[in-house]
Amino acid sequence: MPHARLSTADVQAEAPGLSLSLSRVGVTEVEKVVRIGQGSRGQLFSARFECFVDLGTDQKGAHMSRFEEVVNDAIGEVVLGEAAFRAELLAMHIAEKVRDRQGARSAEVHIGARYPEYKPAPVSGIQTQEIYELLGTAVASERGTRRLIGVRAQGMTACPCAQRLVQDNARERLERDGFSEDEIERVFAAVPVATHNQRGLGTLRIGCPEDSDVDIDAKRLLAIVENSMSSEIYELMKRSDEGAVVEKAHRRPRFVEDCVREMVRGVVEEFGSELADDSFVSAHQENLESIHQHNVIAERFGMLGEIRRELASGERSERHVSMREWLDGAA
Repeated sequence: MPHARLSTADVQAEAPGLSLSLSRVGVTEVEKVVRIGQGSRGQLFSARFECFVDLGTDQKGAHMSRFEEVVNDAIGEVVLGEAAFRAELLAMHIAEKVRDRQGARSAEVHIGARYPEYKPAPVSGIQTQEIYELLGTAVASERGTRRLIGVRAQGMTACPCAQRLVQDNARERLERDGFSEDEIERVFAAVPVATHNQRGLGTLRIGCPEDSDVDIDAKRLLAIVENSMSSEIYELMKRSDEGAVVEKAHRRPRFVEDCVREMVRGVVEEFGSELADDSFVSAHQENLESIHQHNVIAERFGMLGEIRRELASGERSERHVSMREWLDGAA
């Protein structure tokens, strides 16, 4: 039986039946396990990739297999042997290679990499493994490459509103029992007041424009995210640690909105003059409610310059530049 002849025609490069350009074409859910460093000291990251290009009016389709090839090549060139994983640099390298291989005007890459980090519990000092996520995004175009570095971390928040209600009720009972105003204040200063709690998920991203050479350590961003909530959380704790975490959270009650504002303030204070006004900032917080069936979110995004001016003047910015606008070079 004769073998079937394989076609060598480049069908993707043919003209489409309808001359219409497409905004994004690509692949999602590409999973890779990446090892940073050599031997037993290497660290593993579980990474997911999304890669896209724009498609012109004269091309039927993108070469999908080339996305996978570029991802594999870029991991080998950028990651292997490095001491630290830089998700945004890997995204930048992949985006530039994808744009070149696909012959596109622009290419976009998103990376989310989960990895373990060990830290001591607050009182006992017992080592506990926490899972964090590094985020990297890059868009390569004729203007150059814009990149976003981001992190995602979990924490705990305590509701200020419910705490105020509980405190007001407690104050009335104490007054009826004959406590003086001074004694009541001393009680509240010594004993944190109860409230309901949420587990929070904070995401912080900073965008660097095409000509930026700023190198941001993700650990600095993680510290800002965790500190923005009422308390950090730990996977493994002794009783003394549990008590410390709960008390810390109840002494720092914060709404979902407070967490976002604290993240933004943390960026402005931590990076100072390191970041120019044309840098982009996105802070997003989601709280998983405990006494409601819904969850709550808050976010702030925009140019760092407009955020600095708003913090200095107290006057609201006329518009907030979105992440999509910034990545597309519209701002």
